[in-house]
This record gives sequence, C-alpha cells and structure tokens, in this order.
Amino acid sequence: MKLGRKKGPLYLQIKEILKERILNGIYPKHTNIPPEQELEVEFGVSKITIRNAVEQLVNEGYVEKRSGVGTTVLDNSPVSKLSKGQNFSEFLVSQGHQITKKQAMITIEDVTSHPVLASHYGEKCFRISRLYYLDNQPYIYYLHYIPLTLSLPLEAEVYQSSLYDLLYQKGVTFQRFKDEFSVVIPSQDVWEQLQIEQQPLLQRTRFAYDNDDQLIEYSVGYYNTNIHKYVVNFEV
Repeated sequence: MKLGRKKGPLYLQIKEILKERILNGIYPKHTNIPPEQELEVEFGVSKITIRNAVEQLVNEGYVEKRSGVGTTVLDNSPVSKLSKGQNFSEFLVSQGHQITKKQAMITIEDVTSHPVLASHYGEKCFRISRLYYLDNQPYIYYLHYIPLTLSLPLEAEVYQSSLYDLLYQKGVTFQRFKDEFSVVIPSQDVWEQLQIEQQPLLQRTRFAYDNDDQLIEYSVGYYNTNIHKYVVNFEV
C-alpha cells in the first residue's frame, strides 16, 4: 500500500499497514516489529511519524513498547470480532501461516441480472476482487459487492488492507452475518486466479447486515482446500 497525502495523515496510513502485517502473521505474536529506524527508511518518513503510528497500535492493544526490548506484538486478532467464533484468518495465523493480499481491484458493476444484488442495491454497485495467498500460494479468491451509497475510494491499493476497517470508518456497524457454504464449479476466471486446473471448489457466500438490517456486503469466496482445509473454531 503506497502512502499518499490525499489519503489522510501519514502516521495513520502507516499504522494501518503495520496492523495489517500483524493480523496476517507477517509480524507474529510475541515477536518484535522492526525498529523505528528501519521503518523510517522503509516508509521515507520522520521519526515522529513512525512513533505516532506505533503509539496508535499501542493504544489499540496490538503492541507493547518496552525500553531495551523493543515493540512486541501482543495480539494478532482483530479488535472488532464478528462473533465468539474464531475468524478463519485468525486461525491460520495462530497456526504459524502467513496471509497476504497480492491483488486487489475495484470496479462499478451492473448487477441487474443478479436477483439478490439487484433487489438490495439497484442497478449498480461496487465490485471488489481480492486474491489471498497462504504461505505464498494462491488460496482464496474473493468477490465483494458493496452499495454505491457508501462512496468507496476507487484506488485499488486501499483494498490491500482490511475492508471491514474501511467500512467501519464509513460509519458502518455490523449487526449480523450469514455464511452459506457449497461446492461449485466456478468460472474459468476463478481457476486462473487461483492458478489451478479445473476442479470443484469450496464456495463461501457471506451476507453482512448493518444495524438497520440493510445488506452492506455480499461476498463470494472461492477456496483452494487442497492447500488448507476451511476450519471453524468456536469458544465454549
């Protein structure tokens, strides 16, 4: 994700990048993130900008700063959990895997031929495609559909970070989620994105509703379970 003056304060942009690395296991739990001097060079910013970014992570409970030790990752789970169930990405990271987003694209799509989307969003909506890698192998191909009323940014690099964080910044508060699972024969584009031969794939369809019970996100994810099974963990 590139920094840009038009995207808001630099320290907040850097904070989001560092948080994404923590959540995706690039900076594992109980390890140190790079020292401030190294981050200054990487992002090309001042020491105070890096310190402000790290301070935000401290305030959110992701890291702890200790003199002579460095800045240690305390938590690699999203602060806003969807439920008591452990998020699948959290589970993968907890098992020592790394998740990265290698591709992201946003377009405005005509959805009049899609009954569910047309009934909720009208003729058009945002379509965000993202390709997730698990330990450097293409693993999940996601298609997210969001109503145009949210006025999302059209810069693709924005969607290398958390989509839900962006929606929260837009004032969205989620009330409930519904996930449906099936095994499907996807389109050729999905196989090409995942770099696999034609085969059935696990598909997860998510419906995410806000406090007014409006459908805010409709997403379809295709998983290459030959790399890793889909796992759901629940607290009891």
